[in-house]
Formats: sequence, structure tokens, C-alpha cells
Amino acid sequence: MNRLEQILARLTEIRSALAGTGPVDVAALQTEVNELNAERAQIEQRNALLAGLQLPGASSIPQPGAAGAGAAAAVEDRFATMEYRSAFMEFAKTGVMPAAYTGQEFRANAVTNTTDASAVVPTTILNEVIKKMEVRGSIFAGVRKLNIQGGIEVPILTLKPKATWIGENQVSDRQKVGMNQNVSFSYYGLECRVAISLLTSVVTLAMFEAQISDLIAEAMLIALEAAILRGTGTGQPLGLLVDTRVPAANKVDLTEAEAGTWAAWKKEVFAKIPLAYRSGGSFFMAAGTFETYIDGMTDQQGQPIGRVNAGITEGPQERFAGKPVQLVEDDVIAPFDAAAAGDVIAVFARLSDYAINSNLQLQMFRWFDHETNQWVDKAILIADGKILDPNGVIIVRKAATV
Repeated sequence: MNRLEQILARLTEIRSALAGTGPVDVAALQTEVNELNAERAQIEQRNALLAGLQLPGASSIPQPGAAGAGAAAAVEDRFATMEYRSAFMEFAKTGVMPAAYTGQEFRANAVTNTTDASAVVPTTILNEVIKKMEVRGSIFAGVRKLNIQGGIEVPILTLKPKATWIGENQVSDRQKVGMNQNVSFSYYGLECRVAISLLTSVVTLAMFEAQISDLIAEAMLIALEAAILRGTGTGQPLGLLVDTRVPAANKVDLTEAEAGTWAAWKKEVFAKIPLAYRSGGSFFMAAGTFETYIDGMTDQQGQPIGRVNAGITEGPQERFAGKPVQLVEDDVIAPFDAAAAGDVIAVFARLSDYAINSNLQLQMFRWFDHETNQWVDKAILIADGKILDPNGVIIVRKAATV
């Protein structure tokens, strides 16, 4: 076992000790990790220099540890290693990334590969952020995720072929495929800034990762879900509530009296949902609308319509006429009583018809804000979103008082 393999083995032992539940001397381990990383950087720089030397009769000088276990380690995700995660934590605290992790070999597969690029978020933190978005964000979890180049138009098939009966010696008309509709995605940046004062008490790597991922996930999740429903399309995704491609016949106005009436919802809302879009669709509304007008609504026989007590697991399951109801915050969709005339108070849609286009890769930057005397960490996510098929979206608005 050469020295580089010994260093990797020791770093693995330290990682196991930190991940365990037993007592550890964090300060001593941090000092040892820094020393091992420095020694490893020197060895790697030496190996890189050796690899660049050409000798007569040989294509290159073999590098120590290039075969066996060393070759297997070469395919390991370098941004998920314990040493890179420790280096990233130091970058978040000091703003300085160790020289061993700023070379081209650590930027070749990153989001950017220019010399002014800052630190790439370690894979462990990146995966944690995306996982929390999936678990916490019911809206974000339901939309379709794409990873296509921005600016490319995605054609939408508009052909609705019609079969006709034919007699002997007759043929049906040829029907052309229509592709006159398309969707194009742009590049929009979603930014999250966190002041260093929120992280000053974080001293261990595990605590640092848990803290920064929670802060980024919560902020970006709120912005993403708000954009999916109400995004303006200018500098941000286009929300399904403001998309002009939603057919005018799919927009319904309900008065206060009608909002609490089973017959009005069935006639004005459910009757307008196309049969092809009913499966997999959900209602989205504020808790004030559901609790005040939907929950407790009865039919002509006095049976409850909401049936929130049917199929309880860990709490009430909000449903309306067999369709799931997802409650959103009041700043996304206003409750009926607080909404003005013409405001959206509920929407029915299949989230799978909405697409978020992004590679879901984050990049972290850091600078000192002299106005507030704080170190600021900034994470950026490049994404765009649009509804692919607006025909199944039913928008319910508050009608003006007569």
C-alpha cells in the first residue's frame, strides 16, 4: 500500500468515526484531515507532473496507484468524497477553496469550467437538497422534470385523427399531422443567499451539511412552487394560473353562494373537466377556501362531500368528489374570503402536464457584504417551467358581487 492509499484509508476511517454515534475529538480530527489533505495534494501534484513527462521509448510514466484499488477509486464521485466535503465546508467558512480542489480536473464535469468559477457544491449536499424538495414539496414532486437545452422548441402534437366509415371502393381522407404548437424553455436563475451568522455555530461537517441544505431547500422550494402556479414567465417560469394558452372555456367564476354549493361545483367546474384529463388531476386551493366552503358541504341527501375523515392514516386526507385536494399557502392562491373579484381561488390540473426544465445542479459563491458586515453564501439554480398541455387546467375565480 503506497502513501496515497494510506491517506485515503485514514480519511475513510475518520469519515466512519464522524458518521458514527460514539464520542470523537472533532478539533483533532479536523486538524488531521487538513494535514492529510495537504499531503495528498502534494502527492497528486507530483503524480500529475510525472504523468506530463515524456521519456524516450515510453509514452508516459505510470502513476503510483494507477491500477488495482487506485483505478477503482478514480471512478468515484470526487465531489462526494470526505476530503472534498471538508474542503467545501472550509470554503463556506473562509471563502477560500484549497488549491488541490480548484484545478481543471475538478471542474471538467461541473456546471461551468472557466477559471473564475467558484466552488461546486459537493454531491452529498446537492442530493440532500433535491431529496428535501421531493419530500417537502408536493407540487414540485408532482411536476415533470426535463433536462433539455434551453431555446430548443418542443413540438406539441395537435393531430386528433378521425375515423370514418367507408363503403366498397371508397377510401378515407388523409389527415396531416399538426405540429403548429410548441414550447420553448429559457435560462432563468433561482438564487438563494444565506448570511454567515446563520452558520457560525456549525462546527462539524455533518451539522454544516444539514444546516445549509435545509436553508437552501426551504427557500428554493417556496420559490419553485410559487412559480409553478403563479410565475409571470419573465425572468422566471410561467405559472399555469397565468398562462394565456389555458382555454377561456376552462375558466369559471363562482359567487360566494355558489362556492359552498355542491350543485354549482358539479355544474360549473366538474362538468368542464375533459374526460381525458380527469385521471391524475388534483385541486389546489388555500386552506381557508377548503375549510370554509368545501369541508362540511353536503349534497341533497345531507351526505358530506369533502369526506376528510375517510381513509385516515396520519391525519385527515382532503378530497373533493373523489379528487385529491392539495392545500397551498395564502400567498400562492388566496382564500375565497380574502380574494378580490376576479382572483383565482382554486385550480384543477394534472401536475404531470407541467414541466420544470433544469439539470438541478447548484453552484455556491461567497463574498463579504460591507453594508451589513456579513459573509454571504449564495446558491444558484438554473431552471424554467411551463405547462405542456393546458387543456386539462380548470381555473376557478371569485365572481364579482352582483
